[in-house]
Amino acid sequence: MQSPSRSLQLHRMLSHATIALALQARTRDEVLRELAAHVPGLETRPDLLEELVRALREREELHSTGIGDGVALPHARQPLPHLLNQPALVFGRHPTGVAFRAVDGRPVRLFFLLLAPDLTLHLAMLARISRLLRQVTLREALLVAGTAEGVIELLRGAEARLDQARESLQDP
Repeated sequence: MQSPSRSLQLHRMLSHATIALALQARTRDEVLRELAAHVPGLETRPDLLEELVRALREREELHSTGIGDGVALPHARQPLPHLLNQPALVFGRHPTGVAFRAVDGRPVRLFFLLLAPDLTLHLAMLARISRLLRQVTLREALLVAGTAEGVIELLRGAEARLDQARESLQDP
């Protein structure tokens, strides 16, 4: 039986519309708003967009989602099933970095906004992206990827390597 994180393919959640390679924001709250604007389906629902931005800010006030090494994983504290009925992932890259209260105090350049309609999927997405971003080579490659397609391909390759490593550990 496959685990939820094994069958979860984050790269398939990304598209040209959900990737922002040159974030313009100068503050944490501006980054959250800019990322939220890329969530599919919210462009015609300003009320839901505002609710999402508020939930993201509230989560950041509890504890920063800046995990260090120039990476942040913004997400709401609780799943928001009324916002979307399927998971969403938005990737954003800032050219110089934004002060985000990351655990290591460094500016954040790579952002992955995660949204899921239920807690199980929410936790699986967080676990999987966290494992992927432990790869220094992936983080470095994401900093220089020139296109949305390049970002998607980098994640696809990293997921394939992660899954292959997990499978080899399970083989007798």
